[in-house]
Amino acid sequence: MTPIRTTPGPSGPSGTSGLESADRRRRALLRTARDVADDLAADAIVRDQAGRPPFDEAARLREAGLPATLTPPGPGRGVDWGTGCAVIREIAAADSSVGDVLARHYVHAWSGRFYASHEHAAALEEESVREQWLWTGSVGTPSPHGVSVGPDLTLRPRATGYLLDGRRSVDTAVAAADQIVVDAVCAATGDVLVVRIPPGAQGVSLEPAHDRLGQRVAGAGEVVLNRVTITPGHVLGRRPHDEESTAPFTALAEPALRLALCHVGLGITEGALTEARDLSRGGRAHHLPGEDPDLFLTYGELASAAQTATAVVDRATEVMAQALAAGAQLDAEVPAGVAALVATAETVMSRAALHITARVLELADAPGLDRFWRNARVLTAHRPVAHRLRSIGEHYLNGSHHPVAAAFR
Repeated sequence: MTPIRTTPGPSGPSGTSGLESADRRRRALLRTARDVADDLAADAIVRDQAGRPPFDEAARLREAGLPATLTPPGPGRGVDWGTGCAVIREIAAADSSVGDVLARHYVHAWSGRFYASHEHAAALEEESVREQWLWTGSVGTPSPHGVSVGPDLTLRPRATGYLLDGRRSVDTAVAAADQIVVDAVCAATGDVLVVRIPPGAQGVSLEPAHDRLGQRVAGAGEVVLNRVTITPGHVLGRRPHDEESTAPFTALAEPALRLALCHVGLGITEGALTEARDLSRGGRAHHLPGEDPDLFLTYGELASAAQTATAVVDRATEVMAQALAAGAQLDAEVPAGVAALVATAETVMSRAALHITARVLELADAPGLDRFWRNARVLTAHRPVAHRLRSIGEHYLNGSHHPVAAAFR
């Protein structure tokens, strides 16, 4: 496969030429994503059955240049939010575990902008592109009531930084990532700091999860930290204790991750429907097209459910893209509305993914088709629908300025 360019091509003097150049780069990126997806689809069932950490998959992503490209947009680097999500969905339709890896990579690559200074973030992004870093992590969220659940990691100050201790569950690429982003409480001040950990650092050990129900190639596991040295350069910034003290742009970090995972869920529905459709076509190749109206009715229902979920997620994606583009100028009231749209997208996507992936098992009988339901089940398992709907209702009725709660790490 052809690696994508991470620097922009030449553009003409007019704004139109610049837009045309950006559009060409976007089309080239999506073609690369389709090539990677085709490659992943060829052995998706075999890799799902093996359930190994995604070392090979990460190598395929790097070969195509995707980790370097899926970073925040900047001069000569990165990609806009909408395009990044389109790439994630394309990959997830072929292998949702790898889509999950790429989604969390993309959002955690924004960590510098969410938590660090502008200069620190820019330097970090440039290094990430240069080194083709693959990111993962697990960062908690501030409490809506000012009573934060303390992180399970502790930072102890020393002369040149901190020592980090504890253990943290990470949902993707725990053994394959180059940077792991976590939050930890400072034992001296009580501040919650967001830090990045190179997995190869002394005192870091990794415990991959085994025999998962779904998302088996995502590489979930635990990172165990024993007196790991954290230098000042590894500290991104402070994570606020409560929502009231959270900067508007920082408040986008958690809903951005949830929204990226919505695109993984859409990829699962698209992959399941496509595979079931191909199997159904093959199974009735000797029939006339009009002989099975019940089958057409079922596929019509499922395709409509998928398209409805896509429309809702795409709307949330557009609004998130506008908010991220605003940067430090983001209005303080915007994140709550963005979070409400993201929660709505999650709700609609989750229902569609679980319904569609269960129904396709009734339409076709083939080895590996069950992986779509298993993957959808694991992806949506920790997001209670009732909790989200109550938060959405509160925002709708009262216009709450609090971001809609997620109830999961």
